[in-house]
Amino acid sequence: MKFPRKSIYYKSLVAALVMSAMLATQTLATLADTQKNSKKQRLSEAQKIIHVLNRLGFGARPGDVERVKAMGLEKYINEQLNPETIPDVVAENKVKDLGALNMTTAELYEKYPQPGRLLRELQAKGMLGGDSQTDQKNGPQLDPQNEKNRKVLQEYYQKNGLLQPQRIMAELHASRILRAVYSERQLQEVMVDFWTNHFNVFAGKGADRWLLPAYDRDTIRPNAMGKFSQLLIATAQSPAMLFYLDNFQSVSPNANRGRAMLRQNLQAQQPRRGINENYARELMELHTLGVDGGYTQKDVQEVARCFTGWTIFQPRGGGVAVNAMMGEMGRRNPGTFFFNARAHDDGEKTVLGQKIPAGGGMKDGLTVLEILAHHPSTAKFIATKLVRHFVSDTPPPALVDRVAAAFTKSDGDIRQTLKAIFSSSEFNSPEAYRAKIKRPFELVVSAIRTLGADTNGGPGTHQWIARMGEPLYGFQTPNGYSDAAESWVNTGGLLERMNFGLALAGNRVQGTRVDLAKLSTNDKSKLIDESLKMIVAGEISAPTRETLMKQIDETGSNDAVAKVVGLILGTPEFQRQ
Repeated sequence: MKFPRKSIYYKSLVAALVMSAMLATQTLATLADTQKNSKKQRLSEAQKIIHVLNRLGFGARPGDVERVKAMGLEKYINEQLNPETIPDVVAENKVKDLGALNMTTAELYEKYPQPGRLLRELQAKGMLGGDSQTDQKNGPQLDPQNEKNRKVLQEYYQKNGLLQPQRIMAELHASRILRAVYSERQLQEVMVDFWTNHFNVFAGKGADRWLLPAYDRDTIRPNAMGKFSQLLIATAQSPAMLFYLDNFQSVSPNANRGRAMLRQNLQAQQPRRGINENYARELMELHTLGVDGGYTQKDVQEVARCFTGWTIFQPRGGGVAVNAMMGEMGRRNPGTFFFNARAHDDGEKTVLGQKIPAGGGMKDGLTVLEILAHHPSTAKFIATKLVRHFVSDTPPPALVDRVAAAFTKSDGDIRQTLKAIFSSSEFNSPEAYRAKIKRPFELVVSAIRTLGADTNGGPGTHQWIARMGEPLYGFQTPNGYSDAAESWVNTGGLLERMNFGLALAGNRVQGTRVDLAKLSTNDKSKLIDESLKMIVAGEISAPTRETLMKQIDETGSNDAVAKVVGLILGTPEFQRQ
């Protein structure tokens, strides 16, 4: 489509392209020069506060800098390290009506049944019409999009008060965004985001859509600021992780598969049963030791043996949507962790040079987690990732060593490890100030907070985060999204960032509203200065300001205000944290 050269659409597109190109060049090249020039400088008090609000949280809301200044920066950091002491009424009220978050996994299976599975269950009950035995023999057409099947499903959903499973992830996404935007426990939310990415689970795999609410609520959140060893155990026993990395199917070749319980809990999984090494490998490579952590393929095999029998009771729900009269145990426990001793390899194992005696049962896996949580390679690997996240894409080796030492000394206490980072000269240096590129989730949340906008955390925000390349729970491989600028600085992604800024400022993000009335003015220079003060504390490079001046009209109309604000949200200065 071609726009007239004087139209607002044409001008906005030109502005977006210009600012995106500027961000691409300044982000990597100019950033290095900025850091060189800043080495002889020190951060001002206001800059220190902005830096902490950007790194320990998702950016400053209107009035936050003044509030932190009044209470003292050190007190604010200590408060954030102890989130349980911070009242969080607003955030909790925002998410209280998201029903899926408060349901057990069994209740989710029952309330939000998978259409294809529900069709199979209805057919087995003879509720689809036709000859069930003949249909099964000839291969039944159980496509949920089939007109007849769709009508049957709609009637069944309505009659029984059921909801579509897409609602589960929509509400989980909304809860993540709402808490990040509104929570006073900002560091807690940053660490939830960090650990969710570190222990990545892909929502698009099988039953994980139903398993992820419990993963967020019961696994990640309660352990985000505790001991790493406890977080590691929680993820190892999480049905979401067990399903994602296939450990729920891992069975010793020597296990007696004739027992009824084993048949009950392994049926409908993959036909070929045996030891699955996926979780064992990712546990060491991505969750603890790191790829160069000193383990071998033999260690992977031995760890996999230790975790045989760590599985899920009725991993896909066991037909709870139709079988309302199933046993009480089944109604309570589908989609929950249990240890199946009959599937476990109970022989002797050797992991990283340490012998694990025969006959240990579930203790074998717990012993492995204990070894890994306290291994020196784990301390260095976790320290490196945390320093990369909070300080620099290129983690200073000396700081990594000190943080790893704090991790080891505190027995993997996450708060003490974070303290070592926040009190370091590297974290508080001019070189670290606005040196990290915001990932799309961070950008969307920080933009909403900066403008003091109101949001419902709904699909409008989810879609923009996905368009910029980071759909929540949407990374398919176990390594999770990158934390480095080079993964996000590309022409397409940067243009989408600019488009988001313009859409947000123009109130074109569904479910989110911005009030920019206080910025209305006919003075172009004043409009830019006031907008810069609100969004980036007035800190802008001369080339960026010159570009902004060229891109706006002389009028002080609402369109001009929205355009200025949108363009500033796309500047290199705001894209960094």
